[in-house]
Amino acid sequence: MTTASPMTTPAEPARDPLAALIARGRPAVMGILNVTPDSFSDGGQFFNPAVAIAHAREMIDGGADILDIGAESTRPYGGNKGVGADEELTRLKPVLPAVVKLGAPVSIDTVKADVAAWALDNGAAIVNDVWGLQRDVNMAPLVARRGVPVIVMHNRVAADAGIDIVADVIAFFARSLEIAAQAGIARDKIVLDPGIGFGKTPEQSIICLGRLAEFKRFGLPLLVGASRKRFINSISPSEPGERIGGSIATHLIAARDGAAILRVHDVREMVQALRVAAAIERAAR
Repeated sequence: MTTASPMTTPAEPARDPLAALIARGRPAVMGILNVTPDSFSDGGQFFNPAVAIAHAREMIDGGADILDIGAESTRPYGGNKGVGADEELTRLKPVLPAVVKLGAPVSIDTVKADVAAWALDNGAAIVNDVWGLQRDVNMAPLVARRGVPVIVMHNRVAADAGIDIVADVIAFFARSLEIAAQAGIARDKIVLDPGIGFGKTPEQSIICLGRLAEFKRFGLPLLVGASRKRFINSISPSEPGERIGGSIATHLIAARDGAAILRVHDVREMVQALRVAAAIERAAR
C-alpha cells in the first residue's frame, strides 16, 4: 500500500480550528475515537467503521468541539501492539473522511508523519503526536509545511518512580519546542499535553495534575487527557468503564487550573459537568 508522502502540498490553506476554540475562554472538549482493537478503555468497541462513524456523530451531538481519531493503540501502561503505517491507514480510510464530513474539526492521533500527511490530505485539521515531535523526524517538518496546529505530548518509554516527573515533563517540552522552532512551526500553533498516564506511575500522574499550572510557564495552551486513566483506579479501585466520575472530577480541576482542551471518552457527561460548573461560578460572581 502506498502512503501519502509528508512532502505532499495541501490543496487548500491549512485551517486552524484550535485558535477560535481556545479564544472562547472555556475549555474545548475533545472526543476520543479509537478505531483500534486494543485500546485500554474501549478496545474493539469502535473498530467497525459504521459503529465508529455513528459514535463520532453521537459525540458531536453531545457537544464535542473536536474529534481525535487514532488507529494505533498507545495504551498508556503498556501492552499495545505497534502497527505499521499501512495498517494504520487501512483502519483510518473507511472512517476519517466520513467523520470529517460531520463538521467538527478532526485531529489525527499518530506518531507517523506518513499517516498524519494522509489524514491532513483527507480533512484532518490538527496533528496530535503522543511523542511530542520526538519519534518521527519527519513529523515536525510536515507540521511546519502544512501550517496546522500540533499537540505535543510528553511521553517516556517506561515509568521511573525515582525521577522528578514535573522537571522531566518541562525538559521534554523544552526539547519539543526546540525541534518545533528549528522546523519552522509557528509557536501559536502548539498545544502542550503533559501525557497523563504515559511513562508515569499513577502517583506521578496525580502530581502532574496537581501541579498543572507549572506547565503554563511556556505560555502555551494546555491539553489534559485523564479520561478513565489508571491513576483513578489507584485512588478508587475501578475498571476503565467505571471511572467516569473520577474522570469528570479530574477534568473539572484541570479546567479550573487552566487547561484549554479536555480529551475525554464521555463527551456528553463532561459537557454537562462543565456547563453546571460554569453556571455555579457565574452565580458566585
